Amino acid sequence: MPTRDDAFEATLHSLPVWDTPLPSFNPSEAPASPLPLFRAWFVEAARAGQAEPHTMDLATVDADGRPDVRTVMLHGADERGWHFASHATSAKGRQLAARPYAALNFYWPVQGRQIRLRGPVTTGTPEEAYEDLHVRSTGALAAALVGHQSEPLPSPDALRAASEAAWARAQAEPTAHAPTWTRYVLAPSEAEFFQGDAARRHVRLRYTREETGGWSRELLWP
Repeated sequence: MPTRDDAFEATLHSLPVWDTPLPSFNPSEAPASPLPLFRAWFVEAARAGQAEPHTMDLATVDADGRPDVRTVMLHGADERGWHFASHATSAKGRQLAARPYAALNFYWPVQGRQIRLRGPVTTGTPEEAYEDLHVRSTGALAAALVGHQSEPLPSPDALRAASEAAWARAQAEPTAHAPTWTRYVLAPSEAEFFQGDAARRHVRLRYTREETGGWSRELLWP
């Protein structure tokens, strides 16, 4: 018999959803392509006080076809696609090398909004990877210099020693580079924008890339 945790059950079923006024969204006024709408919603989320709107879930598939997901940082969004970065030797890096296709998900509960994208993933140039790493903080550079992402860790002491050495190098050598650091770009073949509604009449607008390079749009049942 499964064990019951009354505190967990009571807490789970007591939590409100979107306990705040939600913005409206008229899909008939949406732009012809997803990028301008994403940028507008991103700015609105940040201005509405959404914590870390630039975090997103990245889903990949491993060699056995099993899905994998983690939260990463958005590094840019332009006509090429949605940008993020990681070590090519990490689990996500290896998975993308074997199957260069992924999905992204943004969730901004302050406004009851969610954005889902999926499509092929390509790698940027070494110059882009270097620039990506050096426009960020010293801590970000130090973390990249530690390396070994997703590998088994023998002990907390091993991490502490590697981190201290990486911080020292990042501070003494701010132009240092982590050779496996890679910039990735997801060019969406589909993009869905979800606007929550208190009456549960949620709005879902899906963009689909056409062979001509343009976009078709359609509404989805919530």
